[in-house]
Amino acid sequence: MTMVPPNASDAGDAVDTQALLTRLRRKEGDWVEWGQACQTLQKSGFNPQKIFEETGFEPIQQNQIIVAMQVFQSMLAVGVEESVKAHFQHQGSDSLYELRILSQTDRARTAEFVLKHGLDSDEVRDIVKPIKEYSYRKENPEGFSDHPGDAVAFHFWNLARQKSDLQARSRLIAQGLRYVYSSSARQQIEKLLMDFSVVKSRPAPKLPIYRLESETELPRILPVVGELPLTVDDIKAVPLAIPEEPFGMMKFSGTGAWVPIPGWQVILQAEDPIALIAKLDQLPNVSTDASAESVLLIVDRAQREWKPDSYFVAEQADQIVIDWFEEKPSASLMGRVILVIRPKKILDEDYTRELWQIDE
Repeated sequence: MTMVPPNASDAGDAVDTQALLTRLRRKEGDWVEWGQACQTLQKSGFNPQKIFEETGFEPIQQNQIIVAMQVFQSMLAVGVEESVKAHFQHQGSDSLYELRILSQTDRARTAEFVLKHGLDSDEVRDIVKPIKEYSYRKENPEGFSDHPGDAVAFHFWNLARQKSDLQARSRLIAQGLRYVYSSSARQQIEKLLMDFSVVKSRPAPKLPIYRLESETELPRILPVVGELPLTVDDIKAVPLAIPEEPFGMMKFSGTGAWVPIPGWQVILQAEDPIALIAKLDQLPNVSTDASAESVLLIVDRAQREWKPDSYFVAEQADQIVIDWFEEKPSASLMGRVILVIRPKKILDEDYTRELWQIDE
């Protein structure tokens, strides 16, 4: 069976999807080729569930190897040692997946670092965030270079300085010495073996999370037909407006949608507010047991000046990140997070729709 992808201009020649499915089913080739095959099949109109039924590759696995494959290709574009390329071409897709939040240059250097230290995917997940945060700095801290090893070492050096408990402090120093790259950074960490002063860090602020509680806080957006006199065709031309849960978002033809937001003071004072949808557990500095509940992030694009007590939307490697920056970052700030809205909890949705219940 041969299918032509919907976007022929991007795919070029027809794609033999049956051959790709067969290769995936038999696990022929390496994981990079599997990722390319899954991506091609999805672009050809196959949804992840259908690919799973045909090949045994679960949707979550498809997503991992596709993203890891993209990370791998971006590393090759920057340039890595042949030993690094050879290693990751045959194994380590789960580790490369964790590098997705880094820039292309940092991905390549971190991949070399990961291979040198023999880190598994869990260890890679632990070091990626410190490396990303280190890249926000306008200049390197004294003694530390821009190498991923020094970035991770600085993270543990900084944590160690905040500990008064000698056992915990020693463990963090040992972690820093494990990853450190430059001799000057090593000297900075070794100083902590003799200097027992404690440096208190600025705690991360709390996100401005608010849960909708009452029906009056859930306004509804209606389409406007126009001003009288109007014709029957005017009425028929208005599309059916069906709000989407959990925030009552309204979509229209084109690339956009409306979403109703109560007129709270923080919203009224915003000059250029926009809404982003995310999962609660995708946000920084939330509890580890946070749910995957959908939330609305309200961002004021007019507020682009860094403040130490706020969260911001920042640009990184052509993507956006939501984070708190302890110091003024080098990354371009695109707006301040002014509110995070959780949806109203409705224990019995039918209850609110029964008129006699409301009348009582």
